[in-house]
Amino acid sequence: MRSAARVIYLDWNATTPPHPEVLAAMQAAAEVAWANPASVHGPGRRARAFIEQAREAVARLVGLDARDVTLTSGGTEANNLALSHAFGDEAAGAGAVGAPPWGRLQGALVVSRIEHPSVTRAAEGLARRGVEVAWVDPEPSGRVAPEALAAALDRAASVAPVRLVSLQAVNHETGVIQPVAEAAAIAHARGARLHVDAVQAVGRLPPEAWAGADLVSVAAHKIRGPKGIGALAVRPGVRLRPVLLGGAQERGLRPGTQDPLAAAGFAAAARRALDAPARYAALAPLRDRLEAALIEAGRAVGDAPLPNGEGMRAPHITNLSWPGWRGDELCAALDLEGVAVSSGSACSAGTAEPSPVLTAMLGPERAASAVRFSIGEETTEADVVEAVRRVARVLARLRSLPAGS
Repeated sequence: MRSAARVIYLDWNATTPPHPEVLAAMQAAAEVAWANPASVHGPGRRARAFIEQAREAVARLVGLDARDVTLTSGGTEANNLALSHAFGDEAAGAGAVGAPPWGRLQGALVVSRIEHPSVTRAAEGLARRGVEVAWVDPEPSGRVAPEALAAALDRAASVAPVRLVSLQAVNHETGVIQPVAEAAAIAHARGARLHVDAVQAVGRLPPEAWAGADLVSVAAHKIRGPKGIGALAVRPGVRLRPVLLGGAQERGLRPGTQDPLAAAGFAAAARRALDAPARYAALAPLRDRLEAALIEAGRAVGDAPLPNGEGMRAPHITNLSWPGWRGDELCAALDLEGVAVSSGSACSAGTAEPSPVLTAMLGPERAASAVRFSIGEETTEADVVEAVRRVARVLARLRSLPAGS
């Protein structure tokens, strides 16, 4: 039976609770922005104003121009749009707005094996359509070494022109910060563009985390905004290729009726996220205390966990493998104790396979026993103390069960 104790939410990487300012902005918009923003009459123009305000707020947040921000349904669509833009036979018309987003493609893509599924699976789809994909293995620390990236670029270039490199700013499972600036220099020196999935970095780290990127993906719900809306921001001169066909919304790059209410929430969240990196930086000591206490709690019952991810990490994430246990089973047991955590990317929840990220880093056994804890702006010292107490109770109970039960 589920415990009646209050839930301690330690899964801020999966999503963040919408901020009251965001909810207020969406409620205010609901009263005036019910019209179709593509309509040219007054109600339509009022609705469209919220779309443009979101575009401007996102542009300011990522440091690019509002004219080059395409609103999407979230980070997944932004990543897919980013990867698809670089490929196609432009002489035959592919790549132009309104051109069919299917058929055989040309060129090479370089991507790491620890990217979010919306990147790795998009890359796999591009490979099936003729794109040469060079995969880069991470170091055991979880970092993608610039030298390995350069070697992959050169290897791919021997087969086809490399048009795009995709590297996340912050790994969604380990929090390891990737060498984006070095990746940008390597890609640009070889005539390729760099796409950065900054979904876990925007609003948590300073803009230097995605410096040099030509395309930047953002998701509103990671910065305390609503779900169902995100953006792809690009540098001037980057020509996007639509994934979907339909109307002329978002300059034909993302057809479909836009949601002014979600846009209002996205704008409020993006404005608030401008100074959020300082709030997240202040969380690092709390994250370190959580990590140390979890390791000690495991050691006390003979199950000391192993940290996954070394070096520079985002200040709010810890990922631990618990030898002898399955991560998903620990998550389920903790859920019954009112501690909300995850065993991998939320987008991969429900799959039987261990985390591809941790498998690439440390192997399938280590991956299968991993649990991710991620804190946020509302996490308190008391939350951490109580969460560790509940984790210790779960570990002790599981240890006392007969083998095979």
